[in-house]
Amino acid sequence: MSRRRAGQGLDYLAEDAAERAVYVVSVAAELAGMHPQTLRQYDRLGLVRPARTRGRGRRYSHRDVERLRRIQALSQEGINLEGVRRILALEARVEELEADNARMRSREAVVQRIFAAAADGEVQVVAPGRQGRGPERGPEPRGGRTASAAGTAGAVSTALVPTRASRP
Repeated sequence: MSRRRAGQGLDYLAEDAAERAVYVVSVAAELAGMHPQTLRQYDRLGLVRPARTRGRGRRYSHRDVERLRRIQALSQEGINLEGVRRILALEARVEELEADNARMRSREAVVQRIFAAAADGEVQVVAPGRQGRGPERGPEPRGGRTASAAGTAGAVSTALVPTRASRP
């Protein structure tokens, strides 16, 4: 039994193989299960954009072949080519927005961190919703601090800690 290495065959693609434009029209058409002339038509209509060689020949990537298969599946469901173009554009937009959303959520997670000083002066990151009661959190209960809210050893205060730049 021989082992296949990355980049050999469609099941064992190298990391950048999906983007590498290596298939000529006839091979891409065979992989997608279409006639080569159909690929040329889809290129003219802008449904797929293969890379070009210096001689203006088309070269398709694995991702292009997957897109051709998607176009074929939509067409077989009865959707005309303009509808296919719009669906593909909307799917691309959704992917773009999902990526933007993921980036914004990761940024928000960094911004939402809360820093607090422990009784010994150690600065700690406090999980949201687990803060102690500090001066900036709002008014104290009537009658002052309760016994449970009084400072205990190791208690975390969410009072702002001045930095060197803000000290007089």
